[in-house]
Amino acid sequence: MASSTPPTHEPVELASFGGDGSLAAAGWVQRVNPARNDELVGRVSTVDTDGVDATVRCAQDAFGSWSVTPPAERAEALLAAADAVAASAGHNAPLLARELGKIVADCEGEMGFAAAYLRHAVEAWQRVGASRDVDDELGRLRVLQVPFGVCVAIVPWNAPLILSILKVAPALVSGNTIVVKPSPLAPLAVTQSLAAIAALLPPGVLSVLHGDAEVGEALVGHQLVRKVAFTGGGAVARSVAATAARNVTPVVLELGGNDAAVLLDDAPFGEELYERLVWGTFLTSGQVCMAAKRLYVPESRAGEFIEGYRAAADRLLVMGDPLDPEVTIGPMASAGQRDHVLRLLDDARRRGADVHELGTVADGLVEERGWFCRPTLVTGPSMTGVDDSASVAIEEQFGPTVPVLTYSDEQDLLARVNADQHGLASSVWSIDEERAFAFAERIEAGFTFVNCHNRAGMSLRAPFGGTKQSGYGREFGDEGVAEYCQSHAIHVPAAMRLGERAPTESTAASAYPS
Repeated sequence: MASSTPPTHEPVELASFGGDGSLAAAGWVQRVNPARNDELVGRVSTVDTDGVDATVRCAQDAFGSWSVTPPAERAEALLAAADAVAASAGHNAPLLARELGKIVADCEGEMGFAAAYLRHAVEAWQRVGASRDVDDELGRLRVLQVPFGVCVAIVPWNAPLILSILKVAPALVSGNTIVVKPSPLAPLAVTQSLAAIAALLPPGVLSVLHGDAEVGEALVGHQLVRKVAFTGGGAVARSVAATAARNVTPVVLELGGNDAAVLLDDAPFGEELYERLVWGTFLTSGQVCMAAKRLYVPESRAGEFIEGYRAAADRLLVMGDPLDPEVTIGPMASAGQRDHVLRLLDDARRRGADVHELGTVADGLVEERGWFCRPTLVTGPSMTGVDDSASVAIEEQFGPTVPVLTYSDEQDLLARVNADQHGLASSVWSIDEERAFAFAERIEAGFTFVNCHNRAGMSLRAPFGGTKQSGYGREFGDEGVAEYCQSHAIHVPAAMRLGERAPTESTAASAYPS
């Protein structure tokens, strides 16, 4: 059995940085360990709006030279950054586990994936950033892919490094400069990692600022900012979009989801399926935007599914200190997030649902010292599904609980899945891959996994993003790199070429091309 004996660590102290180095501290954000709230993990310095203005202006100055740096040199810098991120995992992964509560293996995976995406962005830019030249009987056309300028990235806490790198890598390889504002719930490891990257770049190309909502608004609304990327919740996204609109600044929004996992009636129930779905639900204690949040199973197989899922979860899930290598699920990131999940479970119980606790607890764990929340499966009475109107089925849980819902008709099932206002991710499970793809095409979502769910189904080449209230714009794939450049067309029509065919009176007077 895993043990939760706490190791000893000294708090770290980090600073916001931009331009030529660290910025004057306007204040400090402290972060305690979600597994042991009496342990200070570290603190970071914040900036005020004057610090925002100074940093953005430094980024604008740096853009002048970075944007004309040969693409091969920018690529070389990003490949070196990938090596630096990978090399820092041994130090930064435990730090991330302590400040966020995510198990250390998961944190190591995030570091490795961030390094891989840096390399992917370099490779994708060779396609996305290529200019197009045409010289034919219609004239001469050159289409360039050019950077925007200063970009701003506002990132959440649940995967702070990879969600930063998804914005930093394509922005930098395209020739932009970028300012990152991390979440105060996970500011430490991401700052150290981005500082290691910034050290490989000219001053001002990559900056990191910490602060409150006022700092975020000052960044998004700055007159020199040319692109904003935000990952987070809908309420803040509306504020970001409204602020950016004042300067007509384009925005990429990757927001939450209430992601449905649809098990068709031929889904091969068994250990492999159950294990994939348990991890698809409970990675990072369920605090993942694309985690499975609604499990739809055939009514005739509900009892079989519930028993199999519970057995797999009991075998796989061990709740405890995230630094313990035997622990597979840590605490939640904040008391507020834990309380949100507990409220959903209380509502489910009041409606008559059964709440099944899953997994085991590590030896020596004192749950009251941290923001722990036991993983649960919510079902209807007598091994049936919950009602669609239950809060746990309507709201994004963003925590370690998931409801089972049942269906008997596929058309009705599709309508129920698509009735949700969100459309981030989904999954379809079937022994027949063609059938799964056909059903997936009718789901209103930006990404659909087949026979898997969550990070196991991600691919660097596959664009990811939402529909409806889950946002717009894409990350990953060529599309994620293309978000950070725009076309510049240079054109001379054949009829207007001087020295070959001077414009006649009729062509010069014509307002439209033929």
